[in-house]
This record gives sequence, structure tokens and C-alpha cells, in this order.
Amino acid sequence: MISEFQQLAKKVDQLATLTQTMRGENTDLRHKIAELTATNAALSSRIQEAHERVTALLEKLPSAEQESE
Repeated sequence: MISEFQQLAKKVDQLATLTQTMRGENTDLRHKIAELTATNAALSSRIQEAHERVTALLEKLPSAEQESE
């Protein structure tokens, strides 16, 4: 009976250790997600700005119809 309780106590300790490890990993992953989300937003903004600049430049170029006249 005592041996069974010792085995159970050992398993509970292992579970507690694993839970703490996973909580730490979860926290790290949440920070990484926040960091990557911010990076993604910054890159999306840069892409939008580049798109707007290219569009503005294309509007300034003469069209094929204007060149033929």
C-alpha cells in the first residue's frame, strides 16, 4: 500500500514538473506570437506603402494611347 502511494506521489511530482514546464513554454510562445504579430503588421504596412508608391508612379507614366497620338 505504501509503495502504491509512493508511486502515485512520484507521478504527481512528475505531473507538477511537466505542468510548470509547459506553462513556461506557453508563456514563451505567447510572447513569440505577440512579437511575430507586431512584425507582421509592420511588414504589411510597408507592403501597403510600397503598393501605393508604385500605383502613384504608374499613374504618372504616359499610357500607350497617349504615346501613339
